[in-house]
Amino acid sequence: MEVQSLLNSQPEHAPLQNDLLLRAARGEAVERPPVWLMRQAGRILPEYRAVRAKMGGFKDLVESPVHASEVTIQPVDILGVDAAIIFSDILVIPEAMGLPYELVEKVGPRFPDVVRTVQDLKRLRTNVDPEVHLSYVLDAIRQTKRDLAGRVPLIGFCGAPWTIFCYMVEGKGSKDWALPRRLLWEQPAFAHSLLDSITEASIAYLQAQVKAGADLVQIFDSWAGVLSDGLYAEFMMPRLRRMCDALSPLVPVTVFAKGGAHLLPQLADLSCHTLGLDWQTDPRKARQLVGEEKTLQGNLDPSILYASPEVIRKKTQEMLSNFGTRRHIANLGHGVYPDVDPEHVKVFVETVQKSA
Repeated sequence: MEVQSLLNSQPEHAPLQNDLLLRAARGEAVERPPVWLMRQAGRILPEYRAVRAKMGGFKDLVESPVHASEVTIQPVDILGVDAAIIFSDILVIPEAMGLPYELVEKVGPRFPDVVRTVQDLKRLRTNVDPEVHLSYVLDAIRQTKRDLAGRVPLIGFCGAPWTIFCYMVEGKGSKDWALPRRLLWEQPAFAHSLLDSITEASIAYLQAQVKAGADLVQIFDSWAGVLSDGLYAEFMMPRLRRMCDALSPLVPVTVFAKGGAHLLPQLADLSCHTLGLDWQTDPRKARQLVGEEKTLQGNLDPSILYASPEVIRKKTQEMLSNFGTRRHIANLGHGVYPDVDPEHVKVFVETVQKSA
């Protein structure tokens, strides 16, 4: 979809009352770093668990626009974060491509079928239409934008092609993703073809999220860290570049490559606005590698939120100091753990917000 055509087709939304996230992502002056958390809408909140109890399962909640919108907004009301992120799952893309998944409680995702051969590829849908195959996510975004009424920006997201490739090939979670990595060597043509299909579906999906009202989009490469520099350059960078080039003229784009500190020199060349850092990456070294033209996001160790409020304040202040005063979005270095006390999360959020 052409940029101007997509922008012209966006519905009217209430003016943003808090645009810190967008200004920080674009490198504009901000009074303080904005703050939000990956997985902020979820099991840490009793209010989320109450909504979840009404549903048949996690997927039922994801596929219910009204309830997905409700839990998306809960952290804004309860934790006071500076952004909402739409409640969904990265695995909606393979399902839209014709590869359904299941989420098994305390086990994780499971795919009854997998994609490992050219013949498997032929069974996939090649013309994913987000308004048809992912309409429930877009409806949730529209509902959320209405209900937020401009209080904070709304973040849309998807999984990076490599991370989605891993699940579609493996069929479940893995410690080292040996099988997907093996296929990069044994069947490179197959790998390129599947990655291209995931990429095109993901671009269409993110563009549809922007059209529905997403103010910023984030690309999660959860398993970037298992790839070497060379494999990432060959198989992932061309796809990430296509995604960023297609989205960055529309809204700010964040790329979060977990375990990807060794990939930062490559990622710095993308047209995205922000690079997310995991908690094992030194922000000062990251800034040296990335330069001054990107915003950095992160990166408090999520386990610090188990500590006392005094320690959380101290460690949060140290984190802020390590990032410096320019181009920073405060976050954790990965998703908040489900058994963390919400009051401890509030200490983190409030410490950032008092740093002005």
